[in-house]
Amino acid sequence: MGLGLAIELGQRGVDVVVVERYHQPQPVPKGQNLTQRTMEHFHFWGAEQMLRSARTVPTEYGIGGMTTYGALLSPYTYDWLQRELVRPFYYQDNERLPQYQTEAVLRARVAELPSVKVLYGWSGSSVEQRQNGATVGISEREGGDTRTITAQFVVGCDGSRSGIRETAGIAQTRSDHDKLMVLLVFRSTELHDLLKRYPNKSFYNVLHPDLEGYWQFFGRVDLGTTWFFHAPVPKDTNRDNFDFHGYLHRAVGQKFDLDIDYIGFWDLRFAVSETYRNGRVFIAGDAAHSHPPYGGYGINTGFEDARNLGWKLAAFLQGWGGEDLLDSYSHERQPVFASTAKDFIERSIHVDGDFLAKFDPEKDKQAFENEWNRRRHGATEEVGAFEPHYEGSPMVFGPGDGVTNAKGMHQHRARAGHHLTPASLSDGANVYERLGTGFTLIALDALPEEIGQWIDAAKALGLPLEVVEDSAADSRTLYESRFILVRPDHFITWCGEPADVTADHILSVASGEHDAPFGSAVAQ
Repeated sequence: MGLGLAIELGQRGVDVVVVERYHQPQPVPKGQNLTQRTMEHFHFWGAEQMLRSARTVPTEYGIGGMTTYGALLSPYTYDWLQRELVRPFYYQDNERLPQYQTEAVLRARVAELPSVKVLYGWSGSSVEQRQNGATVGISEREGGDTRTITAQFVVGCDGSRSGIRETAGIAQTRSDHDKLMVLLVFRSTELHDLLKRYPNKSFYNVLHPDLEGYWQFFGRVDLGTTWFFHAPVPKDTNRDNFDFHGYLHRAVGQKFDLDIDYIGFWDLRFAVSETYRNGRVFIAGDAAHSHPPYGGYGINTGFEDARNLGWKLAAFLQGWGGEDLLDSYSHERQPVFASTAKDFIERSIHVDGDFLAKFDPEKDKQAFENEWNRRRHGATEEVGAFEPHYEGSPMVFGPGDGVTNAKGMHQHRARAGHHLTPASLSDGANVYERLGTGFTLIALDALPEEIGQWIDAAKALGLPLEVVEDSAADSRTLYESRFILVRPDHFITWCGEPADVTADHILSVASGEHDAPFGSAVAQ
């Protein structure tokens, strides 16, 4: 998250220092599923092609998966989390690769930006806020050296046990499921051969009746050899007192050859910070929110944090964004994660647990199969329902009763607070190819004097504004609006007719109205 935020800021000319504890990416395969939305970030960060070249599984293995009942080789299966179903609403295809590969790409891209400096092998130890900035005390992990960094803002991207968050006094609300989970990384070519019956799947979610809705979760790290596995284990489990080979055999449904490379443990809990900002200190990614690795929501949510916060910090530091804009980061991102945890991840645990308690193919096969088929359709609906938006944000002109959360419905129609969907322009280009780095006004069948009002208002406020003019024909009719104001992170601030509200009012609200001097930011 810190590297992604540094790229967002660095590309905007903001001086950034990244403090990173490890010299090299850590080779634990997590955070693998990158959604279409996340790949939009990588495209605009100038790292998309580099990332796609780093994938470890062939492209025909998408980021979708499969759910099975009882064991991995069960006759009861259905496709799960098929995010390609929402592909028409995004500019990029999704991607899948281990997080350490993603991090390597981000490190390479950061190295190309002269405004970003990275200190590898260092950790933040303290934060002190002042009237005009903040200082961060850092220490060398493999030596005794210490330093102090002074910046206008500090962003803690230092994980779920964030020292930056604790030092800043930002409280968290936690929901502990009292489950110890194991993460195994193992090698097995035989498992790859066994799973050829389910072609082109990247991960597998096993629902076992004894686990009351908590998953046994297999995923590919590469094609044919390396796998990871998450599952609940007894609370007193350690590396020496548990039969991990036997556990894997039971989860698959038969014995197979394997070699375990890594054994780790984590507690299954949800945590969300009550705010993502305290003065000049912000938090992002796992430092702000954490949850079990169900559905690939975590890493994608974190990258969205970075994209949301990055342009707002740059706007403030460069003088075209106000204090309210900085506050909107927490107003927008905090409820989105709270909804993600409650309405998707925790809900799935409870729904799966209720299903397993009520239906059993050994007791009533017909009732079980009827419900299993119903769940098959529900898995498709979940993908469409995950549509984070900012309808309740004070920075957008959403509906009066709008609520910012992760639940929604993918539509091409332009809606304030929602992500802009792609559309072809009359010259054959995609509208995403014409979006500016600041605000963009999409003006369809607009009169020159109408556009002129927006240009004049932007100049008066000192805002960067790109104008995309076109007809309202063809695929652009799906927007159902002649005017659409798009933020730098590709969410819609306002859409409608100029008679509804003045351009200067819209732009002043969207930017937070106030001026601020240029400065620097630090991300850890």
